Amino acid sequence: MKLRILAIGKPKLGYAGEGVREYTGRLKHYAPLDLEFLKGHDESSSLLSRSKESYRIALDERGSQLTTLEISEGLTRFENSPGIKKVAFLIGGANGHSPELRDQCDEIWSLSTMTMQHELALVVLLEQLYRAYTIKRGEPYHRV
Repeated sequence: MKLRILAIGKPKLGYAGEGVREYTGRLKHYAPLDLEFLKGHDESSSLLSRSKESYRIALDERGSQLTTLEISEGLTRFENSPGIKKVAFLIGGANGHSPELRDQCDEIWSLSTMTMQHELALVVLLEQLYRAYTIKRGEPYHRV
């Protein structure tokens, strides 16, 4: 299964760029990862068109709150589902996702009940995916 992360805008904040580099490097040891930064023009259309033929998960504060263990279990569920070859995580820009985009996604996940700056959301998602894979492999990164 291939992971795809589609985000509106490249990280401009130094800490976010460093976090993205750190966790994309770590994640590539666990799963094929494609990270693509899209321009802010017509965000919903761009995210939907670039995620065609993928199982779509929108990151949105109105989504389901998952524990790290549930994310790990979700990855296993996707890997064991014969119809899912690619999972696309969609991160909107400063205005979030439109209702139309959310309606076309297979799942909506929330990283927090707090509103989160989209560059920070990208780093948090990458770290949680990395943590979920270390759980799946029984590696010591995650502590309970």
